[in-house]
Amino acid sequence: MATVLAIETSCDETAAAIVNNRKVISSIVTSQIPIHQQYGGVVPEVASRQHLETLNEAIARSLEEANIGWGEIEAIAATCAPGLVGALLVGVTAAKTLALVRQKPFLGVHHLEGHIYGTYLAEPDLQPPFLCLLVSGGHTSLIYVKDCGIYETLGETRDDAVGEAFDKVARLLHLGYPGGPIVDKLASEGNPKAFPLPEGNVSLPGGGYHPYDSSFSGLKTAVLRLVQKLEGETSELPVKDIAASFQESVARSLTKRAIACALDCGLDTIAVGGGVAANTGLRKHLQAAALPHNLRVIFPPMKYCTDNAATIGCAAAEHFDRGHISALTLGTQSRLSLTEVMQLYS
Repeated sequence: MATVLAIETSCDETAAAIVNNRKVISSIVTSQIPIHQQYGGVVPEVASRQHLETLNEAIARSLEEANIGWGEIEAIAATCAPGLVGALLVGVTAAKTLALVRQKPFLGVHHLEGHIYGTYLAEPDLQPPFLCLLVSGGHTSLIYVKDCGIYETLGETRDDAVGEAFDKVARLLHLGYPGGPIVDKLASEGNPKAFPLPEGNVSLPGGGYHPYDSSFSGLKTAVLRLVQKLEGETSELPVKDIAASFQESVARSLTKRAIACALDCGLDTIAVGGGVAANTGLRKHLQAAALPHNLRVIFPPMKYCTDNAATIGCAAAEHFDRGHISALTLGTQSRLSLTEVMQLYS
């Protein structure tokens, strides 16, 4: 059971954590949201500079909170892909430097694998195979988790990721950034049946549709047209009802695909990872729909849904226990398929 110091700097959270196997010893997350709100989204160069300013403190705080010394750290890990290359480079460079100075093994971790491992922090005894519904600002995927580092993508979005759709709808409703938490809060106070909105089936050549793939661009356009129509008819938009109707459509769409995929593959567990795993509408829909099919649904604790280093450390600890180590020449990549995870290790 390895004790790993992990670093996460893939986007706009600067995080460091110490994890022993599937137990979090310490977790420090410094969010850049207040800085990026003025721009309406993440500015890569600003994110990289903020990581440079705050990472050393995050690492020091993680060691202090864990109350352990460097002699107890067995390996050092950092997210190396996918993400903003400049931001990733800050974390990977820090991890490699510490690995050299402290004479520890280095592991580069796939960001999405970290989201998958967030489920293990909720259920340490969970073992593959299971289905992971990975929903975040940049990804919407159904992943067949076969073993550590062995994944098969069964469904994905054909356009906007679900988190991206939440941000775009929030902008249409003038709610600010990030959109997910704001829309979720307002949706809880609105009528989800107020406005029927499309689910976004993905058409296939020759007819029919892909049962596991998602599309949210049509839903976003439908919300835009609804807003334009209502603005011409009323002086005050029913923002709560629009938010609730949008979230209902998203939750229904994701739930239907996840349940169908799990049943078709003969899997009895659906794990959910990524920032949108914190969405209350999705949690209620998926858990209720899974019950009649005797499917188990596992959500990570709220604090491990968004980007953090604890989930990265959890993934790194298992790879390390299996003898997987990364070369110090490993680079950062803005894109990397989950099916290529094992390329990160020598």
